[in-house]
Amino acid sequence: MAKVLLERIGSAVENFMDPQEYEKNLEYMQKVNSSYTEKREEVKAGWGEEYVARVHKKGKMTTWERIDALKDPGSKVYPIGTFVNYGLEFGSGKSKRKAPGAGVVTAFIKIEGRYAVVIANDNTVASGSWWPLTPEKIERAQEIALKMRIPVVYLIDCSGLYLPEQAKTFPGGIGAGHIFKMNSLLSAEQVPQIAGVFGDCIAGGGYMPIISDIVYMTEQAYMVIAGAALVKGGKSQHITSLTIGGPDVHVHLSNCADYRTPDDRTLLLKIREEMAKLPSPALEYYRFGMDPAPPLFNPAEIEGIFPIDYRVTYEVRQVIARLVDNSLFWEFFPGKGKEIVCGIGRVNGLYTGFIANNQVLSDHPLHKDAKRPGGILYQAGIAKMTTFARACDSDGIPLVWLQDVGGFDIGPEAENMGLLGYGSNLIYGNSTISIPVITILLRKASGAGYYAMFGRPYDPIVQLSTPLTRLAVMEGRTLAIGTYRTKLDDDFNIISTGQEEHDSIKKGMEEVERRITNDMDPILSARQLDTDEIVFLGELRPYLETMIEMSYHSTGYRRIKNPRIWSMHDINVLYGDR
Repeated sequence: MAKVLLERIGSAVENFMDPQEYEKNLEYMQKVNSSYTEKREEVKAGWGEEYVARVHKKGKMTTWERIDALKDPGSKVYPIGTFVNYGLEFGSGKSKRKAPGAGVVTAFIKIEGRYAVVIANDNTVASGSWWPLTPEKIERAQEIALKMRIPVVYLIDCSGLYLPEQAKTFPGGIGAGHIFKMNSLLSAEQVPQIAGVFGDCIAGGGYMPIISDIVYMTEQAYMVIAGAALVKGGKSQHITSLTIGGPDVHVHLSNCADYRTPDDRTLLLKIREEMAKLPSPALEYYRFGMDPAPPLFNPAEIEGIFPIDYRVTYEVRQVIARLVDNSLFWEFFPGKGKEIVCGIGRVNGLYTGFIANNQVLSDHPLHKDAKRPGGILYQAGIAKMTTFARACDSDGIPLVWLQDVGGFDIGPEAENMGLLGYGSNLIYGNSTISIPVITILLRKASGAGYYAMFGRPYDPIVQLSTPLTRLAVMEGRTLAIGTYRTKLDDDFNIISTGQEEHDSIKKGMEEVERRITNDMDPILSARQLDTDEIVFLGELRPYLETMIEMSYHSTGYRRIKNPRIWSMHDINVLYGDR
């Protein structure tokens, strides 16, 4: 009977690293993490205590208070899109304002033992208005829910578009109106949607809850196509938004809402009751008799494994050993394409595929005694990734890509071996795959290698970055050389007719290198939604636990084979190397 036999991988830190180097790396990462923690808290604070007080004065809870009350006691919140719009200011002159998190919180939470995607307007930021990239952030959360078939909970407290910036949010293919299309697609695919309306719900905000299966309103909530001020101006009617769109109207007359509750806390309790009615997760069934277990080696140790200098290598199997249950792993074709590690482990008892770049030097297959650098995509490694990913797709196993890639191999040998063709084969597989895929940019994510290893353009369920991530076409120095290649000799020395020209070229190259290096700041890609979240290295295991459990959450929506009939068994027997 075919079966994957997981084997112990990894070892204690002192067995593969100089303890002083480990402590030095750890101290560096703790400083970096501290900086990001401050930024997270800055976003979470919204517009600050003054606006928190305003919310409380109205008898309402803040958005984060609602989320904390909604989730299961003791469970964690896993945000995505924290840094959207981070550091940007909108408007001009004295009216310039920031939009922390684009004025909306999107996160994975557990309610009554069931995962949900929560989408909640931040009512401390311009009364929950929609800013530039707010619609795209909401739609990204809806897209994740649609792919995973995970319930969506809307906590709506939204005064509509932030009108001074409406030109950046109203039009466009994925502007504000696309939110309602996503509402419709979720409904069409029978993904549960539950909406709670807590206050303002104007214009687009008013449309947002309507397609939900169940809509609750508090006594001070209202839903209107246009607020009272606009109605007064357009029709000279002296009314309030509550009288034209409150629960008296929408629960009892229009039937646009289902139930009314006296306050925020009661509404949240009702959402919990609705979630409890949904089918329970299928996790125990798909564990096939295996209990969840932590890695044998502490996941927090990953913080010290990564070198401070991104050019220094590390052993990726030591990272995987701190992500999988009991540090047990079955490696696929370990003797071929050694620059890539592919294999199966368990995360919280659930089978999970992993594909990772191996940074250490490996033997050159054509030149005896020659070595090749890791983190580069070569023929055998590309073929191994393609075969393994297709096997995971056939067998229904969620797949995690651990990227630290410098790109494809280049030069005459690469072209002769047909890397363009092998890369196209991998890209085709990535483009047509149906299983849940999670991409993690551990460190370098460069050039076409980033695309080939299931980067964001290939629609992973979630793409996570770390504080070490360097996402770009190429490193700054390399790009500077390419930019000034006509001014350099074969050894990349500057060719000039005099000192002034030499200094000008040197200054230009340094400026290009500096600008590209700054562009690789993870905050930049997170700010513009090029990645979903920046996660600390020590948080990778908890985030993976959440994502993998969500991948197995529902029954009957995708193929999940039992381990006895996995296609990768046959592939390994026929073509394996051990």
